Amino acid sequence: MPVRPKILTFPLLILSAAAIAAAADNAVKSAHADITNAQGAKIGTAKFTPAPKGVKVVVTVSELTPGEHGIHIHNVGRCEAPAFTSAGGHFNPTNAHHGIHNAQDPHPHVGDLANLVVDRSGKAKATFIVEGATLGDGTNSLFHEGGTSLVIHAKADDLMSDPSGNSGDRIACGVIEK
Repeated sequence: MPVRPKILTFPLLILSAAAIAAAADNAVKSAHADITNAQGAKIGTAKFTPAPKGVKVVVTVSELTPGEHGIHIHNVGRCEAPAFTSAGGHFNPTNAHHGIHNAQDPHPHVGDLANLVVDRSGKAKATFIVEGATLGDGTNSLFHEGGTSLVIHAKADDLMSDPSGNSGDRIACGVIEK
């Protein structure tokens, strides 16, 4: 009688293309934005990483006027100089009022951040937590269709006035990318 070779079998895991794509989307570990001024010059960067209650943003910029500046995540991933109006309004998937001090709504836009403080030399480095935002899937994703951008304004945000805290013109912008 002939000897038959022993055939080893292993369980086979089959994943659909959709499942693989979904896993890849959920696996985003970080994102970034190159921040440019109205003249198109790169003046800084922002790095986005997952955080326990949202997304952590570390912003490093230079060549800005000293003092406080409003900084927000905007609802469109386009930064067309010089006015950056292409970035749309604030990222606001929850339809909240603007600002943490708004008497009408204690929960600000998801895209609202504290003011960016620029030193005398025109430089700033700040860390923000964007509560409720995600780098994965869902309504609060920074990667929704059309994307998002990070915008710096000319003046301080009063943290209460709709729609943008009286923070003035948009003076710098960066598209948030994977």
